[in-house]
Amino acid sequence: MSSSSHTAARPAPDRVLTDIADYVLDAGIQSDLAYETARYCLLDTLGCGLEALEYPACAKLLGPIVPGTVVPNGARIPGTQFQLDPVQAAFNIGAMIRWLDFNDTFLAAEWGHPSDNLGGILATADFLSRQAVAAGGKPLIMRDVLTAMIRAHEIQGVIALENSFNRVGLDHVVLVKVASTAVVGRLLGLSREEIINALSLAWVDGQSLRTYRHTPNTGSRKSWAAGDATSRAVRLALIAKTGEMGYPSVLTARTWGFYDVLFKGQPFKLQRGYGSYVMENVLFKISYPAEFHSQTAVEASMQLHERLRSMGASADDIEHISVRTHEACIRIIDKKGPLANPADRDHCIQYMMAVPLLFGRLTAADYEDEIARDPRIDALRAKIECVEDLQFTRDYHDPEKRSIANAVTVKLKDGRTLDEVVVEYPIGHRRRRQEGIPLLIAKFRRNLARRFPEKQQRAIAELSLDRTRLEQTPVNEYVDLYVI
Repeated sequence: MSSSSHTAARPAPDRVLTDIADYVLDAGIQSDLAYETARYCLLDTLGCGLEALEYPACAKLLGPIVPGTVVPNGARIPGTQFQLDPVQAAFNIGAMIRWLDFNDTFLAAEWGHPSDNLGGILATADFLSRQAVAAGGKPLIMRDVLTAMIRAHEIQGVIALENSFNRVGLDHVVLVKVASTAVVGRLLGLSREEIINALSLAWVDGQSLRTYRHTPNTGSRKSWAAGDATSRAVRLALIAKTGEMGYPSVLTARTWGFYDVLFKGQPFKLQRGYGSYVMENVLFKISYPAEFHSQTAVEASMQLHERLRSMGASADDIEHISVRTHEACIRIIDKKGPLANPADRDHCIQYMMAVPLLFGRLTAADYEDEIARDPRIDALRAKIECVEDLQFTRDYHDPEKRSIANAVTVKLKDGRTLDEVVVEYPIGHRRRRQEGIPLLIAKFRRNLARRFPEKQQRAIAELSLDRTRLEQTPVNEYVDLYVI
């Protein structure tokens, strides 16, 4: 009996790997809108990290692995006195900026938060700059950071457009790891072959399961998972820089490749080439620290809170609430029953609607136990029912719209039904960018005030809001402004 065998000849690298490598090495970014948006993304993301430092559950994870370790000419962690190696610095920055679920979002077949990549980008750029200055060389400038952000957003977002990792049980942070690996590799000066090797190491790595984002296991790992992914990317890029080999058919290899093992045998579908589309169309979370599929529902709930007040009524007078929504909202955040912790609550649309209906607000503190103990919240949650609107689902996936619509109808106990409130696009959407940017800047200033004295706040804000000056500022000098 004869047996068939497969050739042992090493194949050419998978096209997905080479396309990403060629993009980060060769593609120029010509879009002024992308750079302007990236600057606002930088400010908002760092501001979110500063707010997270107020929460002990986040702060306890930060710092060096070995307490007291200080790395000479290491990367600085904004809002702290830590000075770390780039891998641990990436984890620190990544965990901070993602902790409160308040940074930007990109929604597609796979949703995610492309600014999560800033952990690896800023840590690496700052580390390289300090090392260069110490050796008498030139540091990187903040334009280099913005360029890396645009590219990381693009890699993560373009792959996400038509490829749903959540449907096979994988967390979207796999795309943070891949995107960060590519752009950090470019910052580190890796060759094309080395970047391809590094990308293969990212895909061959063990990938995070989404179970920590879903009932019954929802928990705080979802707040540091991106920090873990972007720091792992820095580590893998550094490994590739040593000349460590890669795995060219990591995606397509029969039986053992990513597609066969983890993606049900299906290759990725890529709708468009890499440019600057994702940064230009990213969604900012401006008003509410809420999972993005609920942002328009929260906005509608705030309007309804005011309407009830004007009628002399309140949430206590509500009998039932119907929410027309899109399929992804129902799949991810439509929850009944007990909610165990803040991570559970900020991924429950009923909770995120009940709080503003009751109190006329939704802040990060509203997910904590002290507020959640109020029995009126769970009583109102039980009255909220979500139903899919097929047109909302189609508009959610339409590349020309990318709406995140929710429509809320409230029926009162006295039999009256209030007019439905429909919000298609949240205030952080590109279609509402002009309305949203002043509020985003105000949010940034509030977050600076949480951590720094007035003089330091003013110095950071003045430089950050002057795009020409900011882009030419050495990375280490900009990060130094955030040191306490």
